[in-house]
Amino acid sequence: MIQSATFLFISGAEIAVILFVVIMVFGADKLPEIARGLGKGMRTLKDATNDIKHEITKTAEKNGIDTSIKDDVSKELNKVKDNLDDFTGSVKRKF
Repeated sequence: MIQSATFLFISGAEIAVILFVVIMVFGADKLPEIARGLGKGMRTLKDATNDIKHEITKTAEKNGIDTSIKDDVSKELNKVKDNLDDFTGSVKRKF
C-alpha cells in the first residue's frame, strides 16, 4: 500500500510557484473571494450528489430492490483490507 499520499504528483515547490502565479494574476485582495466562490460551488456539487444518491436509494426501496448488498460488500472489503494489512505487517512499499 502507498503510505504517503501525493496530491496529483505535484511537489511543494510546484505548489508554491502555482500559488505565486495565482497571487500575481488575481491579486491578494481577490483570493478570499475566489476561495469562497469555489467553496460554495463544491458544497453545491456535494449537496446535489447526496440528493441524487438519496433519490436512487428511495426509488430502489420503493420498487422492492434490495439495497443491503452495498453494506455487505463494504463489510467484506473492510475484512479483506484488514487481513491484507495484517498479512503485510511491517512490509511497506515506497515509491
